[in-house]
Amino acid sequence: MDIPLYEQIFNHIYQKISEGDLKQGDRVPSEKELADHFNVSRITSKKALEMLSQYNLIERIQGKGSFVADAEAPELRQAASPQNHHLDASDAKRAEAKLRTETPWRTVGVILPDFGDAFGAELIRGIEAQCSLNGCRMMMKLTYDNREEEEDAIRSFVKLGVDGIIVFPGHGEHYNSELLRLVLDGFPIVLVDRYLKGIAASAVFTDNRKAAFDATSLLLKQGIRQIGFLSSPADNTTAIEDRLSGFMDACGEWDWTPKPEHFMTNLFSTLPQSFEAVNVGQDLETVRKFVEHNPELKAFIVSEYNLSLLLQEVLASSGKKVPEDYQIVCFDSPGQHFGQYLFTHVRQNEREIGRKAAELVLDKGSVDDRPLNHIVPHQIILGQSTLNG
Repeated sequence: MDIPLYEQIFNHIYQKISEGDLKQGDRVPSEKELADHFNVSRITSKKALEMLSQYNLIERIQGKGSFVADAEAPELRQAASPQNHHLDASDAKRAEAKLRTETPWRTVGVILPDFGDAFGAELIRGIEAQCSLNGCRMMMKLTYDNREEEEDAIRSFVKLGVDGIIVFPGHGEHYNSELLRLVLDGFPIVLVDRYLKGIAASAVFTDNRKAAFDATSLLLKQGIRQIGFLSSPADNTTAIEDRLSGFMDACGEWDWTPKPEHFMTNLFSTLPQSFEAVNVGQDLETVRKFVEHNPELKAFIVSEYNLSLLLQEVLASSGKKVPEDYQIVCFDSPGQHFGQYLFTHVRQNEREIGRKAAELVLDKGSVDDRPLNHIVPHQIILGQSTLNG
């Protein structure tokens, strides 16, 4: 059975202490030195040192390093050699050789709430392409917007000794302890699609504020001044918050102030944990009432493709035509190889977002030398849902 990388490093140092190569008071290699020596991430070497400290084999002194404790004490030897950690001298040497010469591949963990053709599939392809270019494996875990699943995925990837993690944060403000700990430890972690306020982690995403501004301006330039905005709840989700801000920026630029009742931001059926027939039905009814109560609206900015499908269904069932009666601009769309896109939409460069995220997470340079936020340009793609399509 393969032994986790951090346990192999533990066994290597333990063997050095047992054989007397490292004696009481001797300095133990640092996290960085071990990471470089065994070609692993610093989080892996850190975990090995923490385990050595837990078994009282070393003493970690802040600002100075780690030093061999009184490893000659029989009770410490007994505590430090449970069956799943102890290797004899030949096993330890084989483990070290395996670490140094038999594991050329680096590994990146990828955590997403979900993905689909409208958004997510190309993001994964971009990550995988960059990983392959760098001789790196990719492991993926879907969380379905569950915070506990996200935390478990982070812990599992760290235990497996991945060299970095790319996280597509779930809906809402995910300040989970595992994510915070990795950031504070300086572990290679990159967020995609959105940033988390107050967390100093690298993030790669579309300028959602500018994208929404451009999408709204496309309608305002036609002289339309009655535009509705539809989205799932913002809930401190920066991508949606920025799209709302961009919508308002464009309205202000064209000297028009939308009414509060023109915002519908409580749709939830398209969230990963809520995509069920009963929830879709509830959202259809919510959108139907929204349209009926705001007959003056002539166009809509919609925060995602699947919500645009709901809106289109409501309009069609009322005998309304798109774009003759109502125009729609949304974010994202499945690929369209023949004919025109169903909706005019913001096209995010998912593949480049994924590629850049993988590049950053595999970069061994200092994170202090680069900006936190990395913006990938977007496009406005014309489709059948606007008169200028």
